Amino acid sequence: MWPIWLLVLLTLSLATGRQVGRCSLARQLYRYGMAYNELPDWLCLVEGESSFNTKAINPSNVDGSVDWGLFQINDRYWCKPADGRPSNDLCRLPCRLLLSDDIRYSIACAKYIRKQQGFSAWVAWNNRCQGVKPNVNHCFRRRHRNSG
Repeated sequence: MWPIWLLVLLTLSLATGRQVGRCSLARQLYRYGMAYNELPDWLCLVEGESSFNTKAINPSNVDGSVDWGLFQINDRYWCKPADGRPSNDLCRLPCRLLLSDDIRYSIACAKYIRKQQGFSAWVAWNNRCQGVKPNVNHCFRRRHRNSG
């Protein structure tokens, strides 16, 4: 029989999502095509938007829209909400995929947003990432530093 406190702890950890480590995220972003010199911007952005939580949801936008996942991607423009609210769905994917621990969908959509609007599309990047940004060099072996 499992102690009740252990069951509660397991339930809470599943509900809060996976915290992605800084270096793990940097390597995944690079692997999925993010430019090496932009990785500090992406890490700063993700830290400010979701605190590296894959399941982060912000339901409190004044227009009634919701922000989803690591990159806090807005469902008014970029993904399709399950409840049928209107959306431009420019990333062509259901918002629930942005909460997956498999972050390929989130990365692909974030790359598209970056291409369309730049980093300034994210409030956290505008507010937090104009100065010193995280260094990612220690996250990679030497062979990665000079490529991309």
